[in-house]
Amino acid sequence: MTDVLLRARELTRRYTAPRRALFAPRAVTTALDAVDLDVSTGSAVGVIGESGSGKSTLVRLLLALDTPTSGSVELGGRPVDARQSARSLHWLRRQSGIVFQDPYASLDPRMSIGRIVGEPLWALDIAGDRRARVREVLAQVGLDAAMADRFPHEFSGGQRQRIAIARAIVHRPTLLVGDEPLSALDVTVRAQILRLLAELRASTGMTLLLVSHDLGVVQHLCDDVVVMKEARIVERGATSAVLQNPVSPYTQSLLAAIPTLPRP
Repeated sequence: MTDVLLRARELTRRYTAPRRALFAPRAVTTALDAVDLDVSTGSAVGVIGESGSGKSTLVRLLLALDTPTSGSVELGGRPVDARQSARSLHWLRRQSGIVFQDPYASLDPRMSIGRIVGEPLWALDIAGDRRARVREVLAQVGLDAAMADRFPHEFSGGQRQRIAIARAIVHRPTLLVGDEPLSALDVTVRAQILRLLAELRASTGMTLLLVSHDLGVVQHLCDDVVVMKEARIVERGATSAVLQNPVSPYTQSLLAAIPTLPRP
């Protein structure tokens, strides 16, 4: 039996809005509703659905970037508790990395690329030759190590996303999470980054959790897929089975509406 690296049970997140009047009830919005998720070690799992379906909320709860209303998360069998201090969560940050949607917004424009990529090594107090590791990981994502002294505005969108990926994997995490990491890129660059992620997964053996609204991206990269609608999971299974023979009408509508990428 394959080991489960990441497990979520009954994961729920509700937000309560301020009162509109003194005695008016507070409106409650359910962003995630009793979600169960297993991600096996070494696998690639795609989470798909339209905007507002709960995908990004799920990621934030899995990585302790937000606190669930109820439910539990475990990584490597260890409970994930967002209420713990930042230092107490160092073990989680060491084991996980995340790449966000907008590569420019996620990079500090005042910091050099070398400092940006190496920041997790210093923040997590990881021993070793940190500068050498930065040069190594820049080469790993297809960038010249000499670029370490340059700044984010000097790079193209595709290069900036490579930098963001380098920062996410510089500390050798076991789990890499991508929250719409390709949606801000044009089609050509998207195919390049897609190929890079596939190569990194093959060379490092890391587990991948990819959030996307693009079925084509998930089809090319993920072994399994989870389909979300209105804060719940409506379908899950092997990617080929779900995309070829979807059971949920919602998945069928996604297949009909969303274009897929050509195979790189």
